[in-house]
Amino acid sequence: MVTDIRLQHFRSYTDASFEIDPGVNIIVGPNASGKTNLLEAVLVLARGSSYKAKDAELVQFGSSWARLDADMPSGRRTVKIVNEPKAAKSFELDDQVFTRLHQSRTLPVVLFEPNHLLLLSGSPDLRRSFLDDLIEQTEAGYGSVRRHYKRVLAQRNALLKRGPRDLAQQLFVWNVRLSELGGKIVRERQLLVQRFAERIGELYQSLSGRSNVITLKYASQFPADTYETHLLHKLENNLELDVLRGFTASGPHRDDLRVIIDGHDVAESASRGETRTLVLALKVLELQLLESVRGEKPLLLLDDVFSELDTVRRQALTQYVSLYQTFITTTDADVVVHHFTSSNIIPLATED
Repeated sequence: MVTDIRLQHFRSYTDASFEIDPGVNIIVGPNASGKTNLLEAVLVLARGSSYKAKDAELVQFGSSWARLDADMPSGRRTVKIVNEPKAAKSFELDDQVFTRLHQSRTLPVVLFEPNHLLLLSGSPDLRRSFLDDLIEQTEAGYGSVRRHYKRVLAQRNALLKRGPRDLAQQLFVWNVRLSELGGKIVRERQLLVQRFAERIGELYQSLSGRSNVITLKYASQFPADTYETHLLHKLENNLELDVLRGFTASGPHRDDLRVIIDGHDVAESASRGETRTLVLALKVLELQLLESVRGEKPLLLLDDVFSELDTVRRQALTQYVSLYQTFITTTDADVVVHHFTSSNIIPLATED
């Protein structure tokens, strides 16, 4: 839980401080007033990185450094970012300095922003990222596996494009490593999907008042328990095709999360209301899983989503929001305020 926060040379803020309520905090202001920047600062303090920008982009234009400070019941938390002489980031927790936030030192946090409403109808990459981001917060070491997989995949793709004479021999070590890492990723994703599948039907019914049959499936090319063997075989046998394509066509970076309602794929047949209720259900499951695994309530960040939801779904979301320390951005406080018996208004009336 955050009690106050200070932003220095962060994004649009030169130096600003805010007191934070333990319940619902509504950040109100016109477009370009810094609402999302403030939300992003909370995310960086909690997780160590932004969801949409590189570290260097977080530093205010014209400045060589940025700093975030937050007070919490557990102590003070500071993030420093410098661009000169080279980009670097450090974290200070209880007078200890770290260059990277291990999972155990992060704060559980759930972000819900307008693009997430496209989770089920958009690119499979959105669904893969949804699974991976959550697993990274709940399984120690998964972030490292995820980063290593991306690096190995990039290296293999670079070799495919160059096509050296001894390509097959050079690729063998990368194929083996990609298969090993891929197997770890697929098994973690599948476990998460199975866990969500057990609860999403009941949760969807409570949110919508309807008794549709909801099914979640992790769509992968190969069985999880023998994934490494199958992927290695596929990479070796499909070498010529991968060379022609110029990229690796098999692996967990090609998998997907399928959501099925009454026997039909959501992306193909669900109404707008059904899709948004399912996205809402997945976000609530994310909140509940983080709280269960991490043993503390997550911070909840809602970036302008209330205006994107109808009255029924706003009310459905409200019953869960009140259980967590929540930050809500909006251009119109009236859309949000009347849903809560009490809230802390943070006005950003002028453009930064």
